[in-house]
Amino acid sequence: RSFFAASAVTDNLLFAHVRSYRLIHDIYKKNGFGLPFISVAKNMQAFEPCRDIFKDKLAAYLRSRSFNFRFIERARRRKALDFIGINYYSRSLVEVGKWSIDSLINDTCQKGHKPLKKNSLGWDIYPEGLYKLLLRLKKFRLPVFILENGFCGQDDALRWEYIKKHLENIHLAISGGVNIIGYLYWSLMDNFEWDKGFGHRFGLVRVDYLDQKRAPRESAGKFAAVCLRGQLE
Repeated sequence: RSFFAASAVTDNLLFAHVRSYRLIHDIYKKNGFGLPFISVAKNMQAFEPCRDIFKDKLAAYLRSRSFNFRFIERARRRKALDFIGINYYSRSLVEVGKWSIDSLINDTCQKGHKPLKKNSLGWDIYPEGLYKLLLRLKKFRLPVFILENGFCGQDDALRWEYIKKHLENIHLAISGGVNIIGYLYWSLMDNFEWDKGFGHRFGLVRVDYLDQKRAPRESAGKFAAVCLRGQLE
């Protein structure tokens, strides 16, 4: 609701992170432990201009710079990241109305341009966005760990398609020189989504909330096969 209030919150989060990072490293050194591996889980979106015009391109650039990279850049300058942890799910299609700070920060396409498949929350499925973000992280010269990436919905075939396409784009990023050290699917089991409740199903394993029984979905077996072999068909 307020760009300036959000900036103040970010400043406080950064201060807390840097101080905690140094305290933890000091504790490990004093006790003769091996060095810890500390980072944050930074949620990122692919901000894409809806139209090939300066206004949309500028807004997409500013949002990506502020939302995706500002915290990472500042933490990196303070030498408070051992790797970069990111969460990625979707894109934001930027279409700016009038020339104003509010529009540049908030306006999105409301006309259904450039339609993509969506999950049950209405989020666009855009694996290419993860590839683009990973390439931009290369400049920080730190390992990258994808800590969250996943699909919610009842269509398990679409869940597997989501996973496969994102893994293909991660492979492309690795081929492009990005040092990716891990990938975690969200989530192993259906879960309580903090602002949505139990209705949206992210799990590789289905949970019956009445009796708590678990049943692996077909996507779980396919993902397990990739993990076991280290290969995509």
